[in-house]
Amino acid sequence: MKLFIDSADLTEIETIASWGVLAGVTTNPSLIAKVEGDEEDIYRHICGLVDGPVSAEVTTEVRDEMIEQGHRLAAIHPNIVVKIPTSPDGLQATAALAREGIKVNMTLCFTAAQALLAAASGARFVSPFVGRYDDIGNSGVEALRDTVDALMNSAYEVEVLAASIRSPVHVTEAAKMGADIATIPAKVFHQMLQHPLTTLGLQKFNEDAAARRARLAAR
Repeated sequence: MKLFIDSADLTEIETIASWGVLAGVTTNPSLIAKVEGDEEDIYRHICGLVDGPVSAEVTTEVRDEMIEQGHRLAAIHPNIVVKIPTSPDGLQATAALAREGIKVNMTLCFTAAQALLAAASGARFVSPFVGRYDDIGNSGVEALRDTVDALMNSAYEVEVLAASIRSPVHVTEAAKMGADIATIPAKVFHQMLQHPLTTLGLQKFNEDAAARRARLAAR
């Protein structure tokens, strides 16, 4: 499973990218709204930090406007993937852009049935939301599993991009069930790296190494 970062914060993206683990980036209008500067410049900077798909989302619910915005976003950089919401107009816009060779990530997908429609319309990526499904008392992990299973047996060339990731457990479960990608907030990346036994082990190794250097210096 490939790891993307879900962020528009250039510092966050640069930090996680420096670990050598990132294969792509996802953004949304809420994340972009937190960042100062021209939207297109933000996307260009992100594309310069990570050599992989960068999802940039439309900000309209109308088919023709989605297509127009999709053309504008795709022209920013070859790595841009146009992010379109799951809806009838979204399906139509996705089909139109896909016919032109523009990659689409269909977002706000919560069920396997929605994912199948997205794939059939030509979406290159489909983004089931895990955490937001949990928020309404359902199991986001189980919904993600249904989507993975449904698309695994379909004839469509589409990647399942697990979104709305809230914890390292979500990441691990997505990987175990066969999701192609997980897009992860910077906070969760840092949580994935931490374990108390790792911290204690490193502390012990450093203490033993320092003690050895002290003994050698005393000779």
